[in-house]
Amino acid sequence: MRLPLIKHTIEFIETHDEDWVNETIELLEHFSEAKGIKDKELEVIGELISNLFGALEVRADMKSGKPQKEALNDFMKRVTGAIS
Repeated sequence: MRLPLIKHTIEFIETHDEDWVNETIELLEHFSEAKGIKDKELEVIGELISNLFGALEVRADMKSGKPQKEALNDFMKRVTGAIS
């Protein structure tokens, strides 16, 4: 997870809407099923998808009233807790 990418995606969502991000996730998932895709390419696609989902989660917390900084911190705590 990369906080700068998540923050940047949140800015995009605020300017546009979440549908764009959801459709991008669907497209990246579709790309990941392509014949001949390399492991390195799959890693990049997976990382992008993870960051996009992360942005959607943080944005949902923000919609429920959390300030962005708190929502980002809470999200990162959940992620690092899940990895440990």
